[in-house]
Amino acid sequence: MKPMGPIPAGYAADAAHRLLLAGTPFDALIEAAGGTPLFVYDRAMVAARVARLRAAVPGVDIHYAVKANPFPPLVDALAGLVDGLDIASAGEQRLALGRGIPAAALSFAGPGKRDDEIAGAIAAGVTLNLESAGEAERALAAAARLGRRPRLAVRVNPDFELRGSGMRMGGGAKPFGIDVDQVPDLVRRLRAAGADWRGFHIYAGSQSLDADGLIEAQAATLDLAARLAAAVGEAPPLVNLGGGFGIPYFAGDAALDVERIGAALLAALARRPPALAHSRFALELGRWLVAEAGVYLTRIVDRKTSHGQTFLIVDGGLHHQLAASGNFGTVVRRNYPLAVAGRFGLAAEETVSVCGCLCTPLDRLGDQVALPRAEVGDVIAIFCAGAYGASASPAAFLGQGPATERLV
Repeated sequence: MKPMGPIPAGYAADAAHRLLLAGTPFDALIEAAGGTPLFVYDRAMVAARVARLRAAVPGVDIHYAVKANPFPPLVDALAGLVDGLDIASAGEQRLALGRGIPAAALSFAGPGKRDDEIAGAIAAGVTLNLESAGEAERALAAAARLGRRPRLAVRVNPDFELRGSGMRMGGGAKPFGIDVDQVPDLVRRLRAAGADWRGFHIYAGSQSLDADGLIEAQAATLDLAARLAAAVGEAPPLVNLGGGFGIPYFAGDAALDVERIGAALLAALARRPPALAHSRFALELGRWLVAEAGVYLTRIVDRKTSHGQTFLIVDGGLHHQLAASGNFGTVVRRNYPLAVAGRFGLAAEETVSVCGCLCTPLDRLGDQVALPRAEVGDVIAIFCAGAYGASASPAAFLGQGPATERLV
């Protein structure tokens, strides 16, 4: 038997031991959706996350990173709760603008923006987070052709890393952002060219469960922003502090104390240098806001024994939940939290492996996990499925097609 990660708080069962999602039995949601595989996102859980963060960091803007989950109804819900949306492609820009979200609320990051994406963002009034000096020159040239004053921020490659992060986005040689020593001259170039300089975007890493590491990184980010502002000779209108807040996916992981992180950030902001006295600050989060509000439901289509081991074969797989299969950034495969949805909360009776329907040994959603006995027709629930699930997985692989998604 191999351990699973902890099921997020807030999930419960009815008297028949059926998993409840937003207060509704899972099987009713499956019937309404027309079957499995199905992603279900809980609107109230997402709203509670935003409210908790606002209470922890009053006065700090909250931005949602659309890449975490671009499901349109979820983006709609979040747009009414947060102060801005961070996008990473022209496709995400079309999604946001098409939902009626104002361009002024959008910032566009990413190291490989095409000329048409740059021009489209400038024409729409979206802020571009510049990732290189070359990208800055392309943006200024596009603005000149369009006769528009571009909204431009500088993404900084910080001279430190986020300790304990799953993916390091800054420090050392990186494709992301502009090295610290190049930033002042670039900002001066933007201002001299008449651009609307919007500030700094400083992102050191993601998926950290180290509260002390996050506190340390936020303090270092403020110090760096102050040094850059002093060198530029002007306060940045906005300093995007990034995010990096992780969630517990695996056995032994513990949830972040966001209130402690928030208290430390507020204290650091209270003593910030005069160079940042008139700047606004933002936290950019994706995973922490939505991941635990999502559940992936997939039905068992076969139960088999091979060399004494039991396998539950389901109608979903890594083509919808790549991360749960261990093939999205993890070095050692570990088990996401999962459950038998119709026997939620009951004691484990057997050790099984949950495998998807794809013809590859990589398609394993649960490896030697202890569960209540499950039969063909039962449903497996995989938790922490609200971020980097449907949109981050190869839905076209083997022609299986996408999963249905619902916000409830």
